[in-house]
Amino acid sequence: MSSKRRRGLKGDRGQARTHWIVLSAVLVAVAVALLVQGYTQHLAGIGDDALAASGSASHVSGTVAHGGPVIDARSAQIRTAAPRERTLALTFDDGPDPTWTSRVLQVLRKHHVHATFFVVGTAVIAHPELVRQIVADGNEVGVHTLTHVDLGSVPSWRRQLEIQGAQQAIVDATGMSSSLLRPPYSSENAAVTDSTWWAIRDAARAGYITVLSTMDSEDWRRPGVDAIERNITPAGTAGQVLLMHDGGGARNQTVAALDAALTRLDADGYRVTSVGDAIGLAQTMRPASLATRIAASTTVSGIRLSDLVVNLITAGLVLSGIVMLARAVLVVSVAARHNRLARRGRHRPDAPEAPPITDPVSVIVPAYNEAAGIEAAVRSIAASTHPVEIIVVDDGSTDGTADIVEALGLPNVKVIRQENAGKPSALNTGMQAASHDLIVMVDGDTVFESDTVRALVQPFADPRVGAISGNTKINNRGGILGAWQHVEYVVGFNLDRRLFDLAECMPTVPGAIGAFRREALQRVGGVSNDTLAEDTDLTMALSRDGWRVVYRDDARAWTEAPASLGALWRQRYRWCYGTMQAMWKHRGAVLQRGPAGKLGRRGLTYLLVLQVLLPLFAPVVDLFAIYGLIFLDPVRIAAVWAAFLIVQLLMGIYAFRLDHEPMRPLWALPLQQVVYRQLMYLVVLQSAFTAVAGIHLRWHRMERYGTLSVPPRAKGSGTA
Repeated sequence: MSSKRRRGLKGDRGQARTHWIVLSAVLVAVAVALLVQGYTQHLAGIGDDALAASGSASHVSGTVAHGGPVIDARSAQIRTAAPRERTLALTFDDGPDPTWTSRVLQVLRKHHVHATFFVVGTAVIAHPELVRQIVADGNEVGVHTLTHVDLGSVPSWRRQLEIQGAQQAIVDATGMSSSLLRPPYSSENAAVTDSTWWAIRDAARAGYITVLSTMDSEDWRRPGVDAIERNITPAGTAGQVLLMHDGGGARNQTVAALDAALTRLDADGYRVTSVGDAIGLAQTMRPASLATRIAASTTVSGIRLSDLVVNLITAGLVLSGIVMLARAVLVVSVAARHNRLARRGRHRPDAPEAPPITDPVSVIVPAYNEAAGIEAAVRSIAASTHPVEIIVVDDGSTDGTADIVEALGLPNVKVIRQENAGKPSALNTGMQAASHDLIVMVDGDTVFESDTVRALVQPFADPRVGAISGNTKINNRGGILGAWQHVEYVVGFNLDRRLFDLAECMPTVPGAIGAFRREALQRVGGVSNDTLAEDTDLTMALSRDGWRVVYRDDARAWTEAPASLGALWRQRYRWCYGTMQAMWKHRGAVLQRGPAGKLGRRGLTYLLVLQVLLPLFAPVVDLFAIYGLIFLDPVRIAAVWAAFLIVQLLMGIYAFRLDHEPMRPLWALPLQQVVYRQLMYLVVLQSAFTAVAGIHLRWHRMERYGTLSVPPRAKGSGTA
């Protein structure tokens, strides 16, 4: 192996592993954001207050069951309290709401009364200015949990999280902490069950006083203004704690009934006030310490950041979905047109009418330790129906590759031996030794059909064409890994090549099968070794030099695909990293005109979006799918995923029909989306990090398996 292969492309392994740490950290951060957002926005929520607690009440203190609605269990001696005579403690639950809380506050200011607002933490985080206005008007704020969860039905750790989270939201909004708590779905003392009582005791140990109610306006039922007004009118002179709502739905009836009731209550001599004032409890809200404010700000900022992350991901998902759907429609429609042109014998709409190309062709086969397949490769090319000269350039092989070719004794086959210098050097050596103006380059692990060369070179009838891509087929397609790659070649690579052909922005003529004009190769200085994807680099250079690059789907070459995950990883890593190198090298094409501009603005943009950006976003898509199954509607998520698979399957069926392939391998498509797709986007992630970090990637040579054989002449089918 050359010194460049041994040293120049070999990077620091410790540095190369850093990207996995970065990826893990990013995914963990996104997962945490999704969990926080899912918990705060979807795991619970403001529900119907008709959800009454049920269960035993055998452990509930008699003091609580028969006492006042304000319960202080912070010490061993449990105490309860009720508002004084002709005093109504006015309370509102489930806010703040951007519409109804403001209107409730307007009514309170109009009648010069105060109330206690038991707020939901997530609503406070969304509308902190409303909570500040509540406090500025002289009202009290109490805790109504973070997500409006039934405290009696959740474990102790979650009770603590719910109460503390809501408190931190209040502290962040107002700079003050509250000692008042109302458990969601609670009502009168007599309705307290054992589970609710345990939740009250847990909250008391954290310093909270629980506030129940004695009167329910039932405004959550929306029974009408008159009914609500009757429900909030005391029947006697005893002090009451009235439950109303300023959030959780439309509260226009609540606002109207409140306005009328306050006028009547004032005329009847009732005092309407907050809970603390009604029972003579001073300082239900106290300024929070600096440490508490910092902790609250950190928590709330984290929740808001998680919301932002999820919103961005959602927008990205929508955009990527649109892009994928647009790509599907585009490639299928373009492929259909490409196929119609091919049937009429014109692979391009502007291709000139010309006689068939019969000029002899020089076929260059760069070979480095290709003993396993070189005989099949050379014999298949030698059996071509088109006149060929075969030049095998042995690039310092140590397995007798050159000896195998020489022993064949085939006419028109030349073997050139050179010291190992890399594939670009071998191709340039072959080009210098070529006798003809039309040159075909083929990898040493690839075999041709008998008509491949003839079909491949026909577009050279157009003098504007400088290079032609053939149709690469997977030979060892057995097994799940082979099926996945076969599907990828047919559905991905070949559909894209048809698109690139008609859009005149072909980015890659594959090393397995490509034809070139000698003049075009000479004008760009031959094959460069600047990147690990010399075929992509060369193709882009030709486009920038003004040459057209086209695709012939009927020029088939059969190649060996990696048969193990490790080999596949190494191959795709080199391809992906080399493609990124070539894209960066030829980025100037974006600003050019003519064929170069088409490559830059069409081809490079397509590669950037479809082969770099979307794969980089793919891990987040998978995390969001798990998030959706847990926190959203799993049926809808499954339906979206099924729709995506159906689109992929329809594309696959059409692509297989175009390539005259049997449909059987498409059974692997669903599993490909679950396993193979993840492997491919991890390759892109590693390649992108390698490129950004400036790490030199070592050369990865493909394993050879010796599965190639000379295919029979294919009569309109892709089978061999």
